[in-house]
Amino acid sequence: MMDNKKIRDPRFWVPSLYLAQGLPFFAVAIVANQMLKSMGVPNDELNHWTGLIGFAWVFKPLWSPFLELASSKKLVVVGFQIFGGLCLGGVALALHAPFWFAACMAMLALVGISSATHDISCDGLYIASLDEKGQAKYAGWTGTFFNAGKFFTTGGLLLLAGHFEKTLGVVPAWTISFCILAAIMVALGLYNSWALPTAKNAVTADTNAGAIARTLWEVIVEFFKKPGIWVSIVFIILFRAGEAQVQSIGPLFLREARHLGGLGLTTAEVGAVYGTVGTVAFVVGSIAGGYFTSWLSLKRAILWLILAVNLPNVAFYLLSVFQPTDLSVIGVALSVEMFGYGFGFVGLILYMMQVVAPGKYQTAHYAFATGIMQLGFVLFKLFSGDIQLSLGYQHFFVWVMLCAIPVAVLSQLIPMTARPQPEEAPAPQAVHAG
Repeated sequence: MMDNKKIRDPRFWVPSLYLAQGLPFFAVAIVANQMLKSMGVPNDELNHWTGLIGFAWVFKPLWSPFLELASSKKLVVVGFQIFGGLCLGGVALALHAPFWFAACMAMLALVGISSATHDISCDGLYIASLDEKGQAKYAGWTGTFFNAGKFFTTGGLLLLAGHFEKTLGVVPAWTISFCILAAIMVALGLYNSWALPTAKNAVTADTNAGAIARTLWEVIVEFFKKPGIWVSIVFIILFRAGEAQVQSIGPLFLREARHLGGLGLTTAEVGAVYGTVGTVAFVVGSIAGGYFTSWLSLKRAILWLILAVNLPNVAFYLLSVFQPTDLSVIGVALSVEMFGYGFGFVGLILYMMQVVAPGKYQTAHYAFATGIMQLGFVLFKLFSGDIQLSLGYQHFFVWVMLCAIPVAVLSQLIPMTARPQPEEAPAPQAVHAG
């Protein structure tokens, strides 16, 4: 048996930690939509409900400080991995209830809250357990295994669900799929209870709910006092306007019947093209976007990054016009779109890190910025189904591309570096001298 020191080697816990972060997120964000589509739920209705569940990730910064009251970050991480797994199993059971839709939404909401809460302590444990050199060394692992969750859920799991839909029927297929997800999450929780470092929370005389609430209020006030913060909020939300709608409707378009304007793919075929080659293209695009921005700087790269996120959406428009049947052609088109999404999304991450977060509460304010980023996704996801049903798929994808114009224009009008904080502002004579 490995000794305690060996167990704490990051190679034994970083992969399992971030795989457990990715699995429930993509289960709610993508897999649930595919399940509901198979169950015959309309695009507008399923996006309304799964969009609302996304608010868990929007508001998680508000309860994140209170997790410091737990004795350790490991306790929170393991607890919510196991609880999240049980809730995923609850989705499988809910499919057999007479009121299955309401029951599924309730269980998925619990999965969302559990996953969002887990994310907080997951990242906190990683930071607390590794020094700066270690954090940098394993940073690539975190993204790789988080996206492994996407690869498994939107690739392998959809392939499996598609197979069982044909052989067993829709409800048994998705029951098995969510039971598999549940079993994996519980197994990860049990493994991590053994492998994770403890990462004890610092307990002081001031560590109580009242003191934490006062500090949280100060963090919120300081965030909204940042110079230009409202413009930054608008920019972050608009950045996601087109991408959020495509990520919500694109997979449903692939499933839609051809006479209704879709491509008529099966669940398994969507898993083959979207969850495999699409995921790989996204990861490669993310890496390339990081190097591109590092080379050019955020200020000079931002417009290209916005275009990278949005212009490849023309691939969906062309798919809706020509409705190809060749799966390789569809796969190439989606790979272009996903590469552009990964390449350009780097711009939003760096904008939040370099422009919004700097200041007295940098870590907390970055968390707030990510909440706003998720708000942008949720807001546009909520109404994407209504817009698509009103416009049809072809016109919807044109609309999505037009959504890039406001943020592209705004990117050329606002600063791409952190504005001076009030206490850091230059002296009056220096301002006049300029």
